[in-house]
Amino acid sequence: MQTIAWFEELSSEDVGVAGGKGANLGELASAGMPVPPGFVVTVNAYYSFLEQTGLKDRIMEILGNCNVDDNEELNRASKEIRELIANAAVPKELADEIMSGYRRLSELCGENEVPVAVRSSATAEDLPDASFAGQQETFLNVRGSELVERVRSCWSSLFTPRAIFYRESKGFQHEKVGIAVVVQKMVNAEKAGVMFTAHPSTGERDKIVIEAAFGLGESVVSGAVTPDHYEVEKSTGRVIKMEVGVKATKLVRDENGNTAEVRLDAEEARRQVLSEEEIRQLAELGRRVEEHFGSPQDIEWAFEDGRLYLLQSRAITVLYGEEKEAESQEEPSEVLVKGLGASPGVGSGKVKVILSLEELDKIQQGDVLVTTMTNPDMVPAMKRASAIVTDEGGMTCHAAIISRELGIPCVVGTGNATEVLRDNMEVTVDGARGVVYRGAAKKKEEQVQVTQVASKPVTATEIKVNISIPEIAEKVAPLADGVGLLRVEHMILGIGEHPMKFIREGREEELVEKIAEGVRKVAQAFYPKPVWYRTLDAPTDEFRSLEGGEEEPHEHNPMLGWRGVRRAIDEPELMQAEFRAIKRLVEEGYTNIGVMIPLVQHPEELRKAKEIAREVGLEPHRDVKFGIMVEIPAAALVIEEFIREGIDFISFGTNDLTQYTLAVDRNNERVARLYSEKHPAVLKLIEMVIRACRKHGVETSICGQAGSDPEIARRLVEFGITSISANPDAVDRIREIVARTELRLLLDSVRK
Repeated sequence: MQTIAWFEELSSEDVGVAGGKGANLGELASAGMPVPPGFVVTVNAYYSFLEQTGLKDRIMEILGNCNVDDNEELNRASKEIRELIANAAVPKELADEIMSGYRRLSELCGENEVPVAVRSSATAEDLPDASFAGQQETFLNVRGSELVERVRSCWSSLFTPRAIFYRESKGFQHEKVGIAVVVQKMVNAEKAGVMFTAHPSTGERDKIVIEAAFGLGESVVSGAVTPDHYEVEKSTGRVIKMEVGVKATKLVRDENGNTAEVRLDAEEARRQVLSEEEIRQLAELGRRVEEHFGSPQDIEWAFEDGRLYLLQSRAITVLYGEEKEAESQEEPSEVLVKGLGASPGVGSGKVKVILSLEELDKIQQGDVLVTTMTNPDMVPAMKRASAIVTDEGGMTCHAAIISRELGIPCVVGTGNATEVLRDNMEVTVDGARGVVYRGAAKKKEEQVQVTQVASKPVTATEIKVNISIPEIAEKVAPLADGVGLLRVEHMILGIGEHPMKFIREGREEELVEKIAEGVRKVAQAFYPKPVWYRTLDAPTDEFRSLEGGEEEPHEHNPMLGWRGVRRAIDEPELMQAEFRAIKRLVEEGYTNIGVMIPLVQHPEELRKAKEIAREVGLEPHRDVKFGIMVEIPAAALVIEEFIREGIDFISFGTNDLTQYTLAVDRNNERVARLYSEKHPAVLKLIEMVIRACRKHGVETSICGQAGSDPEIARRLVEFGITSISANPDAVDRIREIVARTELRLLLDSVRK
């Protein structure tokens, strides 16, 4: 029987020989991916060890008499089996073959005794429906004769309490699960981490998620640090989200070849791990690997001496669909802690803070498990929890992976959950937004009418909706891909008081909360779909009718007057109130909000709006996406300058763009016949802006009335617009038109 198999001899079909990890590494190496050299001690070797030592029947007997739901019985069975394996010598013939493979690997690497990573590779792990994350052992920096002992330890780890319990919970028969051992040249990583080629929490297939830390990648996988978090747009390679974590420590290989933990000073801990070029390299590698396997992948990687290595790839075991919606809740308002939303859903219960494994019995069915970081020994307790909250870790740590697989809401990387949350506190955990609230959420009492909705066509061009009244958001959210325009004017006008009256009377906090309340309804209904909020753009004649609006100036043509960003720059207190409301929502976890600045005609106005945002602690492009309305010809003609100033997206306000381009007042009945959004000059400006934005990776949308016109919708798709935002009653019709247009363009390109 084959004891040793080199990576190049294996493919993904060889799980029965090399286990999931070994088979995938063989597939990647054979495909020419940058995999460090190595070999697999096959499953045959493990079975041979059991047969020659006579342990197989005894192990099955012990497992057959074990109740895995009884922690004491489970631990006793595990200890007995592992002691049997530890006390059984590896047969000389097997040991000699393992060491022969190691000597050959050392020669290939040009070293006398090359340090290797020794990793368990069970036949029921890294599979599409079960990850078995962290169930078996991994040993780093192994040298020389120590290798045989570490291989035996890997075999033994097939019978840890967590591994036994997990197999039982997944319905895997113990006797049919074998284990191979991967022996791979150790990469002395300067920086390492994990990459998902689809968003593991929201399920978005067009995003790549990368988590990175200094030193060896084990600190990311184990959750020992809160890593940097990067999100990359798959189609363009553009970094669309970047969060630099505080990495208090790193794992390194010391002068003796051992793994050591090194503390980082405050400056180093907060330093960004990856450069833009390294992020680009990783994203490109992720696309290649996903294309090779034909499905989203969970990838471990490392950089050594500037060279990128691929250490492992497996199918993502749980990928939530974007359309999955959280159960309707009456949401508590006080935020206790925030972190990364690592597993979607909402869970409520009593807090149980776990600081050691001895405390796991505290977790009863439905409790919220709060800990520094989970480990595989906690899986039985995690299964009883309604939600998981951790101080440390990122989207790819143990807590995140297991919570997603168990379908439990999870928030990781809070930094202080074990300090802020106390035993028996009632809390609600929102695993999508990464927020923990005080109090238990209760389901709404009213009955929800369920209707059968016909399947809607899938379009590459996103179909969004325009919203003025927050109360309709929940109803229209299933219809659209997001909100292309959220108008604040109707919320303000509905209050009945001039917004500056709030500020003059020292009631700014009341104004902030009223804005936040309205935007929250929309952001919650659509989460995680994008919601683009347009800052205040009411003309003076509308403000004059409000209580406190008596001092509004009388303008000959308010549409050309003191409105939009012009007013915001003159009265920054008003825009500050808006940005405080947005900042509050971002801190609550509504990271799907983008801000649009209306009526800009020069990049200096955009620059000043960003300064106002920063004054209240809202950082453009980091905390929220920042964009502009293109509704003045000047903005269209100098769009390249706006792009250089920094924008994430633009949206056309075609109502204003048309009347300003044609010098036609759309409210003047004498000239209304001359008003046409289909005028060649208007369409030429739109096409020019779309092409410039596509060139620089800036999203484009339209929120004017033209977006609801089928003929213009066709032209916009041909220009390459990213999304079309229509009125709620036109969403379905526009989606069908866009689907047909995209299909026609595809057929035309094929025929050519």
